[in-house]
Amino acid sequence: MLGFIMKRIFTMVIMILLVSTMIFFLFRTMPGDPTAFIVDPSIPKEARDQLLERYGLNDSLWKQYTIFLKDLVRLDFGNSFFYGRPVTVIIKDLIPATLILMFTAMLFAYIIGILGGAWMAWKRGTKLESFGITISLIFRSAPSFWVGLMMILIFAVRLKWFPGQGMRTSGYTGETFREIFLTLDFLKHLILPSIVAGLYFVATPLLIMRNSMLEVLSEDYIEMAHAKGLKESKILYRHAARNALLPVITAGALFIGSAMGGLVLIEYVFSWPGLGREIQRAVVRHDYPLAQGAFIIIASLVMFMNLVADVLYVILDPRISYK
Repeated sequence: MLGFIMKRIFTMVIMILLVSTMIFFLFRTMPGDPTAFIVDPSIPKEARDQLLERYGLNDSLWKQYTIFLKDLVRLDFGNSFFYGRPVTVIIKDLIPATLILMFTAMLFAYIIGILGGAWMAWKRGTKLESFGITISLIFRSAPSFWVGLMMILIFAVRLKWFPGQGMRTSGYTGETFREIFLTLDFLKHLILPSIVAGLYFVATPLLIMRNSMLEVLSEDYIEMAHAKGLKESKILYRHAARNALLPVITAGALFIGSAMGGLVLIEYVFSWPGLGREIQRAVVRHDYPLAQGAFIIIASLVMFMNLVADVLYVILDPRISYK
């Protein structure tokens, strides 16, 4: 087990290095001038050259790459071109909002997915099962930005039930974590984006739970529970669903990583001040350090959660072994 984990960690480090290299060269080959969003285009050429020298953009591509790798080993992503602040500080300020939105959406998706998947497996072959699968796949295939815009139009503009933009009401200030995130105003702003993200993610746990339940329902102990005359709800959720949760739980580890990337458009539509919205802004501004740092953090999280999923398989199901 320890050997397997060490091997996977080594592979993960190599993959992070490869992904970081791809991201570095991708941004450097994009058309556009990274200084265009920092300085007025009308300034003298000498001033612009000084700015390029300050950020090392006038060095050769390979020299920039060498410096990038040295800084990456120290987890130093440099300073943002646009903000002039260390990228690590900016990411540290933004990531709590993204994580809260992600875990709220995951909680919503998993509660609906587990209960709904178990219920659909129990109702296999009926119109209710077909309806549930169809609805979940519609939300999965529909563009998340379009669903978000429709939610804003209906519940924020027309009905005025929830705010449709931002994380707090304009003018509200807070300094501590409690003042920022543990308020009724924040919760009201969290509802719409978390529901949109949850509807987009719900198909994954729902279909995994349904397929796992179909296998469990054919087991002998389920037939025995029927023979004992137990209530259907007790058989469904206490006996069948509990034993069908393993694939759903382990898939949750992978789900966390992919959910980070899936929130980019949702954060942009709802003007949610998180890491996803800032990635979009950094790409438009050609803010290489900030975009690189954010992408590397997300990629590392995805790979780490893959490792966690593999380890969970062994812990939760002793029948699985790695050689």
